[in-house]
Formats: sequence, C-alpha cells, structure tokens
Amino acid sequence: MIWTISYYSESIQKEILALPAGFLASYLRYSDRMEVYGPDLGMPHTRAMREGLFELRIKAAEGILRVFYCTIVGRKIVMLHQFIKKTDKTPSRELNIARRRMKEVKDAHTQRT
Repeated sequence: MIWTISYYSESIQKEILALPAGFLASYLRYSDRMEVYGPDLGMPHTRAMREGLFELRIKAAEGILRVFYCTIVGRKIVMLHQFIKKTDKTPSRELNIARRRMKEVKDAHTQRT
C-alpha cells in the first residue's frame, strides 16, 4: 500500500523543507510513515479536522508545528499548509487557508477525471 505525497505548491514544499531541524526531522519521519501506512497515523500524530481535512501534529524542541493535508483518489496525500502553533486553539485564519486550498485541489482533481 504505497501512498504518494505531493504539495499544494512549490512554495509550500520549500517552506516545509526550510523548517528548523527538529521540525524537519519529525516531518520527514512521519511523512515517510504516511507513504507506507496511509494518511491516518492516529493520535497523537495525525487528526481529522472534518470535511476531508487532516493535520499532521509535530512537537519538537522548537515548539509545535501543524501541517494540514488532504487525500485525493489514487492514494495521494496533498500537503496544503503549515504553521507553527503559538496558541492552544488552531487559529481560524490557518484553517481557512487550508480549507480553501483543499477545495482548489479537489476541484482541480475532479475536473481532470
């Protein structure tokens, strides 16, 4: 069961790869697991955010990172948005960005099929 990870845009991929070392190491470890086991690694690593949106939950010495993603047909995981969490509650601004991007990705995929 092989899954493929892609990115909403090249800039999202660059943002993620430019993260501090602790975040990047955890991201790479979990994304490798997602490619093998699928998008749902379970809590505390991943969590469903409703309507097809998920978050990858990373804690490191640098703080707390969240990476929002969705899945599309064909065993594809699309990383949509990342941010460093500074409050207990996920800011609605960050969720709105991820939801808008998820809609764009899913609409584009539907138009191709």
